[in-house]
Amino acid sequence: MKYVPDATADRRFESDNTVDRVGVDGLLSELDEYAVEQALQIKEKGEDVTVTALTIGPEQAEAAVRKALQMGADQGVHVKDDAIAGSDAIATSLVLAKAIEKIGRPDLVMCGMASTDAGMSVVPAMLAERLDLPQVTLASVVETQGDQVRIKRDGDAATEVIGGTLPLVLSVTDQSGEARYPSFKGIMAAKKKPLETYSLSDLGVDAGQVGLDAAWTAVEETAARPPRTAGEIVKDEDGSGATALVEFLAAKKFI
Repeated sequence: MKYVPDATADRRFESDNTVDRVGVDGLLSELDEYAVEQALQIKEKGEDVTVTALTIGPEQAEAAVRKALQMGADQGVHVKDDAIAGSDAIATSLVLAKAIEKIGRPDLVMCGMASTDAGMSVVPAMLAERLDLPQVTLASVVETQGDQVRIKRDGDAATEVIGGTLPLVLSVTDQSGEARYPSFKGIMAAKKKPLETYSLSDLGVDAGQVGLDAAWTAVEETAARPPRTAGEIVKDEDGSGATALVEFLAAKKFI
């Protein structure tokens, strides 16, 4: 799961062009809430399942794990190390894979389809490669029975049905099912659930493998969004409104 800046807050960049994750309000990425929900639904089928919520981030990222615990996850892990700041998807997948291996080889690694602050959708595939597991990704419907997983993946032209055998990496879209809200009972119970903190040294990851200096991509420049300007009003006083509207849409390449 990922701790991301709140979309309704005043988001901004640091002087090194990385996203400010400390000085702004943050929360568990909405797209990752669907992954938590699907994991909990598998657990509620009555199988012997332990759901572990895992995140990487600064001190405040613990809030994302707490949210998952309140929803019903059994335990949490927070990877926290200043050297991770500025990491790209490649380094992030490395740290996540090492954390997963330390937690214990799982039957299922559940991910959201993307993060709301980056939208790259590549970490699940990278995790599958690093963990040497098959991937079943971008599921809009998830069905499980024993060690069998079957998903539906909606494309532009067709819906695919894909099956796999555990263990595997699975990612789900925002169409997979509405995520539950934590109940008061769940919020109180979460306070007693275990939450471990790992550093890079705990995972055996060299600091030179992560962070901004190790990133394969770089943001060269950022600029504040310009203020919104008044829209253009098309009047139809002489019957020419429709023509003017079509010309405007054509000029903007909407039609």
